[in-house]
Amino acid sequence: MKNRVLITNAQIVMPDRIIPQGQLIVEEGCIDKINRRSENRGADMGDIIDAEGSYLLPGFIDIHSDAIEKEIEPRPGAYFDPDLAFVELEKKLAGQGITTMFHSFSLAGAEWGVREDANAAWIIRRIVDASRHRTMIRNKVHIRFEITNFPGVDTVKELLEDGMASLLSFMDHTPGQGQYPTVDDYRRYMEKTYHLPFAQIEQVLAAKEKGRRMSPATIEKLRQAAVANQIPMASHDDDSPAKVAFYQERGVTINEFPVHLEAVLCARRLGNDVCVGAPNIVRNGSTGKAMRALDAILEGNANLICSDYYPPALLHAVFKLGTEHLSLCEAVSMASLNPARAAGLSGLGSLEEGKQADLIIVNTRGGRPVVTHTIVDGVLVYAVNYRVKQDEAREQSA
Repeated sequence: MKNRVLITNAQIVMPDRIIPQGQLIVEEGCIDKINRRSENRGADMGDIIDAEGSYLLPGFIDIHSDAIEKEIEPRPGAYFDPDLAFVELEKKLAGQGITTMFHSFSLAGAEWGVREDANAAWIIRRIVDASRHRTMIRNKVHIRFEITNFPGVDTVKELLEDGMASLLSFMDHTPGQGQYPTVDDYRRYMEKTYHLPFAQIEQVLAAKEKGRRMSPATIEKLRQAAVANQIPMASHDDDSPAKVAFYQERGVTINEFPVHLEAVLCARRLGNDVCVGAPNIVRNGSTGKAMRALDAILEGNANLICSDYYPPALLHAVFKLGTEHLSLCEAVSMASLNPARAAGLSGLGSLEEGKQADLIIVNTRGGRPVVTHTIVDGVLVYAVNYRVKQDEAREQSA
């Protein structure tokens, strides 16, 4: 049930400014008023939340996260029911300030596991069905399609036509480009991640090369399906201006994790959004050989942040940027307003009157940001407090 909610005594982070000692009123799931605390004194309110001087932000919109795959298969071969994984993951995401999650599923033609085409499609349908019932946050699906996976193209096309996805991205993990500039880079990745013997890795490489020759027709088939169903498209790990231009000509508007700065510059010149990973920002570098995300941000050429493989990093990346490199308003917009615009979610992403009330209250503990309250669609879905130890309580009362 959506109540009238007053959030008071907050530092309200808007797209262009911060209102100190502000208050925000939620009415019927939408932001009704934003002003200074004294201006609504005595008004009739329902629930009242005292932010105690904490920041009030729009909820984060995470357009790329592999977390659901890890929740279903936390260890190779150890599977949990998708419904169980979905319910448990939602709790974590709400506590991390993510109010809209694009659960990212990779259809890569794997022979087993959560990335095997038929299994991935089945899980996607289960997740979409679960999200239509009582949920904590807004849940959407991002299909990541490996362009060498030509046997899986009809499976993905059917998912797009059935309304199972809100974002489609094209990936190419063939050795010799992108994330894996050499064949040895790819072999090391497969050995480390999947513990495959040499002969089996060679079979995978041969299949990828065969699929790459067929990729233009595969990309075109899925491009048409995405356009027909008004699904935004992204490309993944672009390593050259030529590749950025190739996808942009086919309707791609988001470039995820460009490998080199030249690709970033081309994407922005063409008017695309550029998405970088929060873990790269927090760790100050890529886990592979890709560029440092902060370099693209400081040049003003990356405008979206996603959690990639570690959802907690989104909150910490925003506050690292907002305290060390950018204004907090700019940093928050990279994880909220800008992704909302890129994904076509016009009613979300910022604290503005008339928009849907997806909000988070953020305090700091030990110098690190902590989400204390999460409100989605005007409903308080998460709240947390920290107990005070006896010696701390005595110090406070002295």
